[in-house]
Amino acid sequence: MRHSDPPPILAIIVPCYIEAPVLPATDKELSALLENLKSVGKVAECSYVVYVDDRSDDNTWEVICGLTGNHSKGIRLSRHSGHQVALMAGMEYALDSFDCCITIDADLQDDISVIPNMIDAYRRGADIVYGVRTNRMCDSRTKRITAAGFYSTMHKLGVECVSNHADFRLMSSRAVEDLLEYKERNLFLRGIVPLLGYDQEMVYYKRKERTAGITKYPLKKMLDFAADGITSFSVTPVRMLLWLGLAVTAIGLGIGIYTLVRHFMGETIEGWTSLMLSIWFCTGVLLIGLGIIGEYIGKIYIEVKQRPRYKISDKTESPK
Repeated sequence: MRHSDPPPILAIIVPCYIEAPVLPATDKELSALLENLKSVGKVAECSYVVYVDDRSDDNTWEVICGLTGNHSKGIRLSRHSGHQVALMAGMEYALDSFDCCITIDADLQDDISVIPNMIDAYRRGADIVYGVRTNRMCDSRTKRITAAGFYSTMHKLGVECVSNHADFRLMSSRAVEDLLEYKERNLFLRGIVPLLGYDQEMVYYKRKERTAGITKYPLKKMLDFAADGITSFSVTPVRMLLWLGLAVTAIGLGIGIYTLVRHFMGETIEGWTSLMLSIWFCTGVLLIGLGIIGEYIGKIYIEVKQRPRYKISDKTESPK
């Protein structure tokens, strides 16, 4: 369904965690972008930016308070809740006052020059528009390899997600309303958003170098994020354990038959090496299996508590 005139009210949602060094430049660029979009009639005059401080350890919140003016406002979470929760908090906070929103990281490595293309896709009728990277040359070699492996694994496990898409996307207000109905605490928005359906489009861009600050996704956090994504959307790892158990059982049965045959033939079997290998191998399989099952049980434990995902402790003044 085509989203017709008047120009839509756009909210740009910017999650922030220890981003004080980059925020002044980020705000300047986003402010200039909004003014340009308003001047050419692509978005409404009351469009704005929402900065979400994920309880940063530095003076990010003070910087946000200093930036807030006619074009922006900010909220601060009561505790550090993670990037995905900060995105949800920003969208839920602003939902009643926008027609569409765009989520983008504060470092602006994602190219804001394609935002007009996202707005055009929205006006053509798309409720979700993904920003997709055409290359990752600014990322480290390790990050490129792990990212490629992650997306490949997700697709093989049957998880619907867009390769080389992070969380730079446009969503209509009705798509956000539907997204907020997903109440899980283990959030993986890159997997949830494609489940919403609606008309979806993609815009392509080249990712830029970070100009200041540090990455919030070192290798350990990337691996944790990947594990959350896989276990939140697929039970294939548990099924793989079943097949592995059957394979080990078949091998054990074969070794048992071989041992009995040698015994009745009167041949001596030393057995030490094979026994030790069997014990260590089976123990390793059991521990891996327990770990995978524990990961799923842990997620169930967190979900059934139904604790709030976040609380907002502070807000700045709304745009005039």
